[in-house]
Amino acid sequence: MDRRKAIKLLAGGTTVSLVSASPVIASIASSDSDNKNKKLAMVIDLRRCNGCKACVTACSQENGTEPDEHRTQVHQSSTQINGKEYTLNLPLLCNQCDNPVCTKVCPTGATFKRKEDGIVVVDSTGCIDCNFCVYTCPYDGVRFTNSKTKTVDKCNFCIQRTSKGFLPACVETCTGGARVFGDLNNPDSNVTRLLKQHEALVLQSDKNTQPNVFYIGLTAAESDHPYSLNSNLTWQR
Repeated sequence: MDRRKAIKLLAGGTTVSLVSASPVIASIASSDSDNKNKKLAMVIDLRRCNGCKACVTACSQENGTEPDEHRTQVHQSSTQINGKEYTLNLPLLCNQCDNPVCTKVCPTGATFKRKEDGIVVVDSTGCIDCNFCVYTCPYDGVRFTNSKTKTVDKCNFCIQRTSKGFLPACVETCTGGARVFGDLNNPDSNVTRLLKQHEALVLQSDKNTQPNVFYIGLTAAESDHPYSLNSNLTWQR
């Protein structure tokens, strides 16, 4: 199904379900978990991010994306704090929202939120690259069309790793220890501990998407700014 057909279906108030056609979606929809569901999240301490972009390289190598196709990127620009100018290294990625708008507009159900850990994923066997999720997501640039699969791609917290108990590639290779990953439903996890100890903000909280990527060291003005991975960098290491 091409994009024009998908748009016609949506315009007519009809949605298409590929649950039966997609083994990935079908297995998620039909499975029942006896374990307490996790709520996986990432805390990024901007005080520790040095802009080395090891996370970007590790992500590309782990997920096999092209050099210009990023599941995560570090937006680098200058910012002023108390009259002094500083370099702002701001890692950006899919925010794995509790209230994701992308899942609501997907005509095939290929974009969905996993019950077992709260990760928002894109099933490439069901995605038709209509880009509705791209258009509606307030975090511009965190999604792209993968040149290999010809479907929408984005960060999924490296589910091939995290489902087995390993850290996402970007967290494991962060040279400054700025990225911390864990389960918010676990009171003893590192992310829970950090959020109790420090004030953390999310990006564009006014959009009410309820992100699960939190930033320590971000000012209120910076958190409200609509950063985009598609924008030109004003400074680069």
